[in-house]
Amino acid sequence: MLGLEYFSFAALFSPMFLAFMLLVTAAYFVVIGPLSEKFADAEPVSIGKKIMFVSGMFFLYLAQGGPVSLLGHIMFTFHMTSMALSYLVATPLIMLGIPTWLWRAFDRINPFKKLGFLAKPVVAAVVFNGLFSFYHIPAIHDYVMLHFAVHRLYYIVLFIAAALMWWTLINPLPEKDQASGLAKIGFIFLNMVLLTPACGLIIFSTQPMYATYSDPNTWAKAMGYCVSGDTSALLQTFGGPSFFYGLSTKVDQQLGGIVMKFIQEFIFASMLARVFFRWYKSENKEDDDDIIPTDLSDGSLNRA
Repeated sequence: MLGLEYFSFAALFSPMFLAFMLLVTAAYFVVIGPLSEKFADAEPVSIGKKIMFVSGMFFLYLAQGGPVSLLGHIMFTFHMTSMALSYLVATPLIMLGIPTWLWRAFDRINPFKKLGFLAKPVVAAVVFNGLFSFYHIPAIHDYVMLHFAVHRLYYIVLFIAAALMWWTLINPLPEKDQASGLAKIGFIFLNMVLLTPACGLIIFSTQPMYATYSDPNTWAKAMGYCVSGDTSALLQTFGGPSFFYGLSTKVDQQLGGIVMKFIQEFIFASMLARVFFRWYKSENKEDDDDIIPTDLSDGSLNRA
């Protein structure tokens, strides 16, 4: 399917990265389990949080080390799917899966408190969407895809920026969640707007923008991130990425932009509904608290 049968197990599943992700997941369960007694305010972690953390790790592995990662070096559509899974799906799930008491422990030893301004809503939104858009400038994208150390570093920075962006919406520390419901709604719309120009340029481009997906030689070099050995053999065997799919490079590119924008709109629309519901519920509760209860102690309602 999609040419996956032509690649080895190592290329498809990145065993080293898989081992790393399993190690991190195991460490999570050790910390919230046997080691939790070392935290003064530790509480049992719900099944829901455990599922969210494991799901987040699964999606992150799938996008950055699994088959989606390999396909992302063949089709731009899967590249954008990988980006969406990594930063719009996996990141918030992992954050939600970490219990509040563990976040407090992180906060107490946080050596980067002086950089806390990066988590400010507007700053975080501009940084994440700016890095994402900058990365998809054709010359920058092709450079990153061809220089593997830069590729890893840029993706780590994007993950941190995504976490800072999500912090405003899912702040796991109630005592530090200062953003009002209305402010969060505005923040969601800001993120939706900031990503639109990059997706729009990709969707409405009249020609292929990325050599990684349109030039066979560049593609073969970029595949070195997933496939070990001499990748020039890929050219002799397949001729280029178009061997694996029936779409033109232009259509694949446009579809990738649409996929990214659709996933972003769906996730943020869901988050918007969640935030609005909580804000509405909170506002109504405050209104109910302002109502003075009727004093029935004088038995006034029993009078004829």
